Amino acid sequence: MYNTDLPSRADLPTSAQLKRSTMIAALTALALLVTVVMPSEYAIDPTGAGRLLGLTRMGEIKTQLAAEAAADEMASAKATAERMTQMVPPAELMARMERIENLLVALTAKQPASQPSPTGEAVAQDNVTVGEIAPAEAPAIAAAPVTEAISEAPIRPDGRQDELSFALAPGQGAEVKLVMRQGAKANFSWTADGGVVNFETHGDGGGQSVSYEKGRSVPADEGAIEAAFDGNHGWFWRNRGDREVTLTITTEGNYIDIKRVI
Repeated sequence: MYNTDLPSRADLPTSAQLKRSTMIAALTALALLVTVVMPSEYAIDPTGAGRLLGLTRMGEIKTQLAAEAAADEMASAKATAERMTQMVPPAELMARMERIENLLVALTAKQPASQPSPTGEAVAQDNVTVGEIAPAEAPAIAAAPVTEAISEAPIRPDGRQDELSFALAPGQGAEVKLVMRQGAKANFSWTADGGVVNFETHGDGGGQSVSYEKGRSVPADEGAIEAAFDGNHGWFWRNRGDREVTLTITTEGNYIDIKRVI
């Protein structure tokens, strides 16, 4: 038996009817786009119908809010960029840290020259560097006390000459000091065989301290020291490389004694 509920061929829409329906739907969608969507979303009202329906005002509000949000985001990005540009540059930070280190060296140099260890022996301490950015490193405490005996110690008329050589492991520091009277002069020359070192040439004694020269990652140096006061005047080196170096120093001049401290 045949199902009489199914539509007959005569009841189906023709091609012309389908085309007409499609055209009507497209025109309706276009009309809605122009009269409703564009005014309400983008404040674009080419026909004027959106303003009559109050939709254009809605679109203007949305557009204004979007513009304000974009402006706020741009202002925030600009403020962030300005804060970044106002940050302390690395060079200035290094200079500040170096000044802090120099102040610490100056303060600690006025402390007693050595401190007793638990076994009763005098030990010297290394200066603490902040963030490894100081251009040179110096011991925080002088190696030996300076007394009035320095001014009374005899000096050979022809001066003296000395040479010291020792190894510095990675991270190790060492100090060599000349015992000198005020105004005495000594020529020096040192080399770091196998690498480079950080160094500071300085003096201390009688509650006074002075820094003559500093350097970072230096393979050698030479020159002369003129003692600014009675006391110990010399060099501190530290090997910040990853391999051992051999430090050799030669000195010549009117100094009383030479000694390696560390």
